[in-house]
Amino acid sequence: MNDLWAGVDVGTQSLRVLLAEADGTVVARAGVPLTSHRHGERHEQDPAPWWAALGDAFRAALHGVDPARVGGLSICATSGTFLVADASGRPHTTALMYDDARATAEPGAQRTWALPKLRWLLEHGPAGVRTGLADGSLALRHCGDHLAERLTGGPVATDWTSALKTGYDLGWHATGIPPTALPAVVRPGTTIGTVGPAGAAHTGLPVGVPVRAGLTDGCAAQVAAGALAPGSWNSVLGTTLVLKGVTTDRLADPSGAVYSHRHPDGGWLPGGASNVGSPVVDDFFPGADREALDRAAAAHEPASAVVYPLRGTGERFPFVRPEATTFTLGAATGADLYAALLQGVAYVERLSYAHLRRLGADTTGPLSLTGGATRSRYWSQLRADVLGRPVTLPATAEPALGMAVVAAAGDGSLTETAARMVRVADTLEPRAGDRFAEPFARLVDALADRGYVDADLAAYAKEPS
Repeated sequence: MNDLWAGVDVGTQSLRVLLAEADGTVVARAGVPLTSHRHGERHEQDPAPWWAALGDAFRAALHGVDPARVGGLSICATSGTFLVADASGRPHTTALMYDDARATAEPGAQRTWALPKLRWLLEHGPAGVRTGLADGSLALRHCGDHLAERLTGGPVATDWTSALKTGYDLGWHATGIPPTALPAVVRPGTTIGTVGPAGAAHTGLPVGVPVRAGLTDGCAAQVAAGALAPGSWNSVLGTTLVLKGVTTDRLADPSGAVYSHRHPDGGWLPGGASNVGSPVVDDFFPGADREALDRAAAAHEPASAVVYPLRGTGERFPFVRPEATTFTLGAATGADLYAALLQGVAYVERLSYAHLRRLGADTTGPLSLTGGATRSRYWSQLRADVLGRPVTLPATAEPALGMAVVAAAGDGSLTETAARMVRVADTLEPRAGDRFAEPFARLVDALADRGYVDADLAAYAKEPS
């Protein structure tokens, strides 16, 4: 009886496998660490450990579970991460990660998207890669597609969310990339193959398990949060801050900060990814007792300083500024500085929602929080306070659960399947008063003074929502 659904999430730091029943009950999960390498603006990962980790994680998750119960699987990965491989699936490049910034920006795409980086390989890659992409012997494989290809033993189509940053929404014909270097594209949930003998031997899954087209990790987290109805939004705060929501009409953003995936059930999944994220706290407080700092931070609302907590150089949402850098207004130390960092991320989140509303997005539906930062209940409550909105915390806030939902839905309704499988653990109400309005306004004005946001957005963001 095929009553278990498997979701795979390939992140920067680990690969995770989750097995869930039809009602969303998690039966097993397992994770295996991954490493990547940064060289200036370049960020790369060896794809061989992906495959090794997939086998180890599946075997760990299936320990004590009858593999015959698995009815299907789906894979998500970081949006825009890809490699170049031959027809047998053998990689001819390392994986260029989602935030690799070696390429230059171009119309309709940010410099970290897959399309500019694929162009870069066509122009500046090793001679064999340039020739192979041009003559059709080599082609792009998104991370999840590469693993699906190895599982099934043959070429697979990609899904339309993973293909967006490769230029699919522009039209493959308009990308200037040789058509043979680009994959076929299907709706998420479409069966793209079945586990073959080599994939079965590697993972412990039975031969013949359906492999279904996946999603990007941001969309997968959105599914895990159940944010699939118009007006609902999900904030993922981990390595980066990612906002994903649902609109009936596609949002047009001349700045390029917001992009929209097609909703598998109709409509659109707009969103954006900021370069601020929870690791900024570790940068300032490595190895600290975070629970103790959370308790101490409550005495600093608002903090003495206002921090724009950007990691590195460059921002992509809620504004696109490659030259943007972190800055601090005022001075703070100890718990006061810790509070300023948490508040700074929350201010960027508030500004992001203002940018979305200004574009015409409906943000009046439920707001959910997922990502590693939700381990801090204090930070989640703080974000509700800064946003001035109730926020829900899903019971299983993992992209891997989102992929189990996709595997279970298949060609059917993703929204209805998520409604059966996604559970809410808690709802946090904002505390009374907008004590963060003044420091938020200071940050917005400072961003405007630096030319990072325009005056109209700055004024709009400071108005009561």
